[in-house]
Amino acid sequence: MSEHYYSNRPTVEHDEREFEFQLRGQTLKFTTDAGVFSKDRIDYGSVVLIEEMQIAETDLVLDMGCGYGPIGLVAAKLASRGRVTMADVNERAVALARSNATRNGIQNVEVVQSFLFDNLGDREFDVILTNPPIRAGKQTVHQIFEEAYPRLRPNGSLWVVIQKKQGAPSAMSKLEELFPTVEKVTQDKGYWILQATKG
Repeated sequence: MSEHYYSNRPTVEHDEREFEFQLRGQTLKFTTDAGVFSKDRIDYGSVVLIEEMQIAETDLVLDMGCGYGPIGLVAAKLASRGRVTMADVNERAVALARSNATRNGIQNVEVVQSFLFDNLGDREFDVILTNPPIRAGKQTVHQIFEEAYPRLRPNGSLWVVIQKKQGAPSAMSKLEELFPTVEKVTQDKGYWILQATKG
C-alpha cells in the first residue's frame, strides 16, 4: 500500500528542500521533506486560506493538520499576543513545523503530534484552521468538524479550505448541521473557504 502524508511515521526516504514564500506581506522560510503534504511548494488552497483567515492579536488558535507549518506560522504572526497550537499526526511534519517556527523566529507556537484532537487535552480555541486531509476520507474530514465544535470558545470560528470537486458542498452541509452560522467567504480556482462560527 502506498504511503500518505497522514501516515504517523513516514518511511519514504528523506528529501529535504528549502524555499521562501511570501504570505500576508511577509517572507517566511520553510524546510520541507518527502512524506509530508505539498513538499515542493505551499499548496494553493492553503495560500487562499492564509490570505482570508481572520485572526485577532490575542487569539488562541489551532492549526489542525499543520503539515510543515505555513498556516499555523502565519497565524502566529497575526496572533502576536496570543498563542498557536499546531497539530499533525505525521511525526516528520511535526519536526519540520517546529524547526520552521524556530528558523522564522516565531515563539508563540506549540507543535503537537496528535491524531486529530486526541493529544490536545481539554484546551479551547478562538479560531481553528484546517486544510483537511481529503485523501483520509470524508469520515475523517467530518470528524474534524464534529470535534472542532466543542473546542471552540463562544463566537469562535472554524476556517476550512476544501476544493469543490473534493467535496466542498457536502462539507458545507455538514458544517451547517453543526454550527449556527456558516459562510462561504470566498471561492478561488475551485477552492472554497468556509467559516463556521459557534453561537
